[in-house]
Amino acid sequence: ERRLAATRGAAAMAASSAAAAEPAAKRAKGCEYFQGIDRIRYEGPESSNPLAFKYYNADEVVMGKTMREWCRFAVCWWHTFNGQMGTDPFSSMRTHLRPWDRDDSLETYLERVDVAFEFFQKLGVDFYCFHDVDVAPQGASLEEFQRNLDVVTDKMLRKQEETGIKLLWGTQNLFSHTRYKDGAATAPNFDAFAFGCAQTKKMLDVGKKLGGANHIFWGGREGFATPLNTKVRTELDHLAAFLRLAVEYKKEIGYTAQFCIEPKPREPTAHQYDYDAQTVIGFLKSYGLDKDFKLNIEPNHTTLAGHDYEHDLRMASACGMLGSIDCNAGQPYLGWDTDEFPSDPRKALLSMLVVVEQGGIAPGGNNFDCKLRRESTDLEDMFVAHIGGMDCLARGLRGACKLVEEGLLKKVVDDRYISWEENPVAQKVAAGKATLQEIEEYAKKSKEPVVKSGKQEYLEQLLNRYI
Repeated sequence: ERRLAATRGAAAMAASSAAAAEPAAKRAKGCEYFQGIDRIRYEGPESSNPLAFKYYNADEVVMGKTMREWCRFAVCWWHTFNGQMGTDPFSSMRTHLRPWDRDDSLETYLERVDVAFEFFQKLGVDFYCFHDVDVAPQGASLEEFQRNLDVVTDKMLRKQEETGIKLLWGTQNLFSHTRYKDGAATAPNFDAFAFGCAQTKKMLDVGKKLGGANHIFWGGREGFATPLNTKVRTELDHLAAFLRLAVEYKKEIGYTAQFCIEPKPREPTAHQYDYDAQTVIGFLKSYGLDKDFKLNIEPNHTTLAGHDYEHDLRMASACGMLGSIDCNAGQPYLGWDTDEFPSDPRKALLSMLVVVEQGGIAPGGNNFDCKLRRESTDLEDMFVAHIGGMDCLARGLRGACKLVEEGLLKKVVDDRYISWEENPVAQKVAAGKATLQEIEEYAKKSKEPVVKSGKQEYLEQLLNRYI
C-alpha cells in the first residue's frame, strides 16, 4: 500500500511538471493549473506519498476542536504568487518559472487569482494572506494602483464566495517602494507618511470588503540605519500617531478585524522599533494602544532577535497579546531572514503548546510566510513544502494536546509555585494588599527558603516523549 501511494505521488508530480511546462497560450481558459494533482488527502504517518498528509487530518477532533480549528492554516501570496519567486539578494533572475507569470499586466495579476484559489483548494487550507502590491500592479499613480486593487480584489471576493476560502489577513507594503526608503510611519518626510496612510486606508477598505479576520502592521523600514540622523522619540511619536489613525478609521467604517503588529529586530534596517514581542508590548502600553493591537509573531524574526524559536509566542501569550502567527523557520547561524517552512518537530511542539494552553489562535491563524528554496524549481514543490509545514505543526499539535492532557509538565510547574498558592502572605502580595513592612516581619520569623530542584533536565527529556 505504501509503495502504491508513493507511485501515485510520483505520477502526480510528473503530470504536474508537464503542465507547468505547457505554454500559456495553449492552456484553455478555466483549465487546471496544477494538472495531475488532486486534493491533498490524509493517509497517516505510515504513508510515503509526498503528496499526502501524514499528521494533519483536518476534521479530526483533538482536545475538543478539529485540527483545522486549532491550526487555521493560511498560504501567503507574496512568496507563492507574486511573480518574483526564485530570486535572492544575489540574483534577480527567477528560477521558479511559472506559465502564468507572463508579464506585469493587470491580466496576469487577475489570472494569478485563479491559480492561487486552485492551489488553496487542492491543498485544503481555509485562509490566505496578502500585501496590496502582491495582487495588483502599482501603475503610474496612487489612483491607478487603487483602481487596480479594486478590480483584482473584486475577483478575489468572487473566488472566496465560490470556494468558501477566507482572508486571514491583509496588509499594506510600506517598505518596497523608493518613497519608503526611510520608512512610512516614521519617515522624516511627511509626504511619505501621507502615502503610507493612503495605502493603509485603502487596505482597510479592501480588508472589510473581503471579510478579513485580521489586519497586520509590519514596519519593515520603521527604524533606522544610524541614530546619527534620527530623532528617535519623534519617530516613535509619529508611529503611534499613524497607528491611532488606523484604529480610528477601522471604527469609522465598522471593520471588526483584529489589528496585529509583527515584531522584527532588524533587516532591512539596522534597528527596527518593533524589535521583539516585549518591545512592542511596551511601546503599545506607553502610547495607550495595547487594547487596540495584538501581536503577529514570526519565529524566524524571534531567532533574529537572539531568542529561542518559540520565545516571542510564549511572551506574547503570557501577556494576553498573541493574536496570530507567521509560522516559518530560519537558520540562526546565518543572521538573516530565510523564511523556510517549519520542519523541526520539537519546535513545532513547543509552539503549538503555547496555542493549546491559550485555548486556540482564532481569529488569528498559522500563515506560512515561507518560500521555496531557489533551487526547488518544480511546480509540485509548492505542494510538498506546504504539506510538510502543515504536517510538522499538526504533529506538534498532537504532541502538545497529549502533553496537556497527561498533565506531567503542569504538575512540576505548579509544584514549583505552590507556596504562592498556600501561603496567606503570598496571597496578599499577589492581590496587591500586602505592605513591605508586613513582608519584612514575615521574613524575620521564617526559616531560610528550602532549596528545591527546578527539574530542568527531567522536563527537557519529558518533552521527547511527545514528539
